[in-house]
Amino acid sequence: MSNMPSAPSTGGTETVVACCPPLTERPLTAEEAERTAAMFKALGDPVRLRLFSLVASHEGGEACVCDISDVGVSQPTVSHHLKKLREAGLLSSERRGTWVYYRVEPAVVAAMGQLLTPSGPSGV
Repeated sequence: MSNMPSAPSTGGTETVVACCPPLTERPLTAEEAERTAAMFKALGDPVRLRLFSLVASHEGGEACVCDISDVGVSQPTVSHHLKKLREAGLLSSERRGTWVYYRVEPAVVAAMGQLLTPSGPSGV
């Protein structure tokens, strides 16, 4: 997988970067294709997809790792998968005391939806 880390920001949080324009708008640049492929590759693993879904659907828009770690794999494996989701730009995280809280930025979900949504008059 490509090493596409999220850009760190202040306060120990990570900024998530939206992937790209809709596929029907224009051809992707090499950078956009790399970033988008990393996102889809990260979501191609069932455990990662489940973790992403747990965070995205969690009440309040964020989830403590303690609330989402029961996905049928060990805690170190959960941490590994969450790291891969962060590196792909799908999750941001913030440490609060001994716990880490994860969130899916609305811009990421919107960008992923737009990526696969046809645009223009023929894209109904």
